[in-house]
Amino acid sequence: MREMEVFIDTEEIAEFFYQELIKRGFTPSEEETDELADITFEYLLSKCIIDEEDIDEY
Repeated sequence: MREMEVFIDTEEIAEFFYQELIKRGFTPSEEETDELADITFEYLLSKCIIDEEDIDEY
């Protein structure tokens, strides 16, 4: 198995979701896109794609 470092930035994820939802005709709030980013982060944790123990606090 190959290991690699992955940096997860929930603000970047939120911005990505915001832009993609706008393209699709939705008008999400900042709170909604922040929630989507948090859900995505939790999904990555649940699928063991990322490991919370390896995450540095900033």
